[in-house]
Amino acid sequence: MRRSERPRRPDWLRRPRWLRVPRTPKGRRRAVRAVVALCVLALLPATWLFVTTDDEIGTVADAPRAPVAVVFGAGLWKGEPSPYLAHRLDAAAELYRKGRIEVVLVTGDNSREEYDEPDAMRAYLKKHGVPGRRIVSDYAGFDTWDSCVRAKQIFGVDRAVLISQGFHIRRAVALCDAAGVSSYGVGVDAVHDSTWYYGGAREVLAAGKAALDAALRPDPRFLGEREPGVARALASAR
Repeated sequence: MRRSERPRRPDWLRRPRWLRVPRTPKGRRRAVRAVVALCVLALLPATWLFVTTDDEIGTVADAPRAPVAVVFGAGLWKGEPSPYLAHRLDAAAELYRKGRIEVVLVTGDNSREEYDEPDAMRAYLKKHGVPGRRIVSDYAGFDTWDSCVRAKQIFGVDRAVLISQGFHIRRAVALCDAAGVSSYGVGVDAVHDSTWYYGGAREVLAAGKAALDAALRPDPRFLGEREPGVARALASAR
C-alpha cells in the first residue's frame, strides 16, 4: 500500500507536537538542552536546602541545648504513632532525659475527630518518661510550613531543636528559619525501606514548595490566637 493510501491516524492517537522527537541534529541538540535546563531548575530548590542548612543538621549526640524540641507528625497506624513517628519521639525523649531540652512541642494533624496525631504523640512521650506538663500540642500542624509558622507566631518559640527523619529535616530547618525560629535539626535514623525511598523522592518535589513558602510566606491554613502553652511549660521547668 502506498504511503498516501494509508488510512489517516485519528487525532486522538497522534503524539502531541511537544513529544515528537526532532528529526534534525540541530533540533535534537535543542531538545537535549531543554531537558538539561529543566532538570537543573527542578533540582535548584533541593540544592538550596542543602546549602542553607548544612551547618544546622546533626544527630541526638550533636544537638545543642535548647528550650524547646519540635517533633513533626509522621502518620498514625491504628491510632498509634507510625514507626517513623515513633523514632522521632524516641529522639525527643532521649534529649529530654539528657537535659538538652525542657519542653517538647508536638505538631501534627487533627483535622478530623478520628485522627489525632498530637494526642497520640503526647501519650507516647508520657509512656517514655516525658512528663505531661512538659509536652505542648499543636493540633493544626497540617504541613511543615504551618508547623513552623505556628511554632513562632502562636506558641512564641524563638529557638528550637527540630526532630524528623534525615530526608525531611533539611526542609524543616529551612522553613523554620524562614518563619523566624532559630533551628537545629536532628535527623533520626530510619530503615531504608520503601517508605524511606518514597520520602526521599517526595522531598525533591517538596523542596520546590518549600522554596515558594520561604519566599512568599503564606499564612497557615489555620492560625488562630496566641497560646501560652510553651511559656507555661518553660516556666514550670524553671
